[in-house]
Amino acid sequence: MKTEKIEIDNLKCNGCANTIRRELTWIGEVIDVEVDIPGSVVIVNYTGKNNMRADFVKLLRKLGYPEKGTGNFGRKVKSYASCMIGRMGH
Repeated sequence: MKTEKIEIDNLKCNGCANTIRRELTWIGEVIDVEVDIPGSVVIVNYTGKNNMRADFVKLLRKLGYPEKGTGNFGRKVKSYASCMIGRMGH
């Protein structure tokens, strides 16, 4: 098993965390996703031969949660939409 720890921007609440967990879990090799809201950290446990960090970072950015230090322009609005979808899912 491999683990990636990714610090992200725009993580605000459990709705955000639900969206992140749901979307990352769709990736076949993903075993488990932990979201540390206060720390703004996503921890992904996965199997596979390849390093999948770039795939996770790309998906998180698409959802509105870019990796810290990679630029936040235009992503806050997207993260609010992901947040609301995550809240409706639970």
